Amino acid sequence: MELLIIPLVFALIACFLPKQSLKYVSIAGAVTSLVVALVHTLAYCGSSHYVSIFDPNHVTTFGLTFKMGYDGMSLFMVILTNTIIPLIVLSNFKSEIASNKKFVSMLFLMQFALIGVFTSMDGMMFYIFWEITLIPVFLIALWFGAEERKKILTKFFIYTFVGSLAMLLSLIALKSTASSFSHADLVAVQLTSQTAFWIMGGFFLAFAIKTPIFPFHTWQPDTYTVSPMVGTMLLSALMLKMALYGMVRWMIPLAPEAMESMVPIVVILSLIGIVYTAILAIKQADIKRIFAFASISHVGLIAAGIMVFTKDSVSASFLQMFNHSLVAVGLFLCAGILEQRLKTRNLYELGGIAKLAPKFGFWFAVIGFASVSVPFSSGFIGEFLLLKELYQYEWIIGVLAGTTLVFGAVYTLRAYQLSMFGAPKHESFIDLTWNEWIVFFVIGMLVLAIGLFPQVIFDFVGPSIDKLMESVELSKNIVE
Repeated sequence: MELLIIPLVFALIACFLPKQSLKYVSIAGAVTSLVVALVHTLAYCGSSHYVSIFDPNHVTTFGLTFKMGYDGMSLFMVILTNTIIPLIVLSNFKSEIASNKKFVSMLFLMQFALIGVFTSMDGMMFYIFWEITLIPVFLIALWFGAEERKKILTKFFIYTFVGSLAMLLSLIALKSTASSFSHADLVAVQLTSQTAFWIMGGFFLAFAIKTPIFPFHTWQPDTYTVSPMVGTMLLSALMLKMALYGMVRWMIPLAPEAMESMVPIVVILSLIGIVYTAILAIKQADIKRIFAFASISHVGLIAAGIMVFTKDSVSASFLQMFNHSLVAVGLFLCAGILEQRLKTRNLYELGGIAKLAPKFGFWFAVIGFASVSVPFSSGFIGEFLLLKELYQYEWIIGVLAGTTLVFGAVYTLRAYQLSMFGAPKHESFIDLTWNEWIVFFVIGMLVLAIGLFPQVIFDFVGPSIDKLMESVELSKNIVE
């Protein structure tokens, strides 16, 4: 339970600490959570079993079981969360927001809710933690975002809330024929293909909005743009991963009978998003919006890979989740640095920054290469496997999805060229501070390490994926 308790305790402590100590407490809390996650990881390595962290062995009147625990997939997502949070804290260490009680408290509340999402093994607990995550990220964007944020954030709230209600209805419908909301009891329910289609559809609506998948993506670019840098990092690096994880853990296992009819729909929508948003990214002048549209394109590929649902595609999806989170933090940190130093995000008002700040120019290039998945980077193997599986599913889909490699290079290198090269348009530019340098260095090292040794991740999540696929296949065979 310490995985959950530590961030919650720090969220409460932050409300009562003096302003000058908050940033140091943030570092302490983030590092402590990471160390605890690593201890759990070392204890779990080599295992394939489920580890319970809370199981009162009691079912309430409404069917709640309060079960929480993890297998390889869940623990991997916890590690991802507890790795990204320290990077976000360090990225904002020298900004005023780092000494704000409301920000620090909401950051740890977000971490608490995310870990709850990834360790919940009760459908209603999953839904409750899922809804809790909306509160801190919404308030961070509302309190610290741009002036025009209110209308945009209202749209974001309505979108995600409506999607969540659809998921809740699916859970309630499943519970009507199950003994409890326990994951095991919900998975055991046998559905007709038509009923399963509507159950999966409810989950998909919630996850498609949060990811987001075309055409449910319209809230994302504006929300990313008006949110402060930390809010954008939380949304892109962590919050959308809840939906991808939810597809693997909940949507597919609870309604596998609908796979035959749902897979083409989700794959085609994801494919449209991959191509369409990549083209939009190329046309943007605002560097933050470029990275926002790029995020939709990259995540669309992961979602399509999950729905193909082979061992390689699901394994690659987890690898790409980690890669996307690291790259998202790096890219939005680059955009944030430019905005903080120069008070603009317009590419045509930038230029020559690499001459004024060579360290920043170097690390921006490193993150850019990682974003386009060059060989030996963490995205190379994952993206290759996803495209291979999509090609085997349907060759034309694989070919069209592969355009993300070309479009990704175009919008990423365009953003780098216009901002870093050419004659300087500004007299001075402060190079990286120590905390920014550390964040870039850690991201760079992780990108390289995972790129060289991706098998570590495959071996970690592999046994859990095998069990998942066996369960899904068994359910499908029973119906047939």
